[in-house]
Amino acid sequence: MMTTLIEGSLELTVPTGAVARKFDDPTSHGLSHCMKAVDFVVELPERRLFIEIKDPQAPGATEKSSKEFIESFCAGKLDKDLKYKYRDSFLYELASGNDDKAIHYYVIIAVSSLSGAELLRRTEELKRVLPVKGPQSGAWNRQIVDGCSVFNIETWNRNLPQFPLSRRQPAC
Repeated sequence: MMTTLIEGSLELTVPTGAVARKFDDPTSHGLSHCMKAVDFVVELPERRLFIEIKDPQAPGATEKSSKEFIESFCAGKLDKDLKYKYRDSFLYELASGNDDKAIHYYVIIAVSSLSGAELLRRTEELKRVLPVKGPQSGAWNRQIVDGCSVFNIETWNRNLPQFPLSRRQPAC
């Protein structure tokens, strides 16, 4: 049975066989006063996905706030917040004993006008600040993140069609 996860006006469908949960939820996370959390954690047989969704063009968002968010995102001003969302979620899962799989961090910015170059630039910077490669000394015996990518809805659906993402239709 497929699972649907909802974040604001967006819904993400997770295929049968995957175990998905809303992670950024005060009732299940319980530490939002001191730790940031990604929106969703999806368990697959071979890996774990951390998924963060930002929707500056959600219904009800003002044109001004949407424009300011997009400018801030493109300027790299959200990188620090995205980094800490990942790190705190990683630490939470590690302390919970959920450190047995490779973790991939996916950030979805629901703005269709973002270019491939802008998404790639933010992906590369996020890989640098997490850090994906770890220390040059080789002191780590495991990576803290095995991959990360920044998408908009279109690029998400093109690259991960098994996890369709769409905008929910407003209720009448």
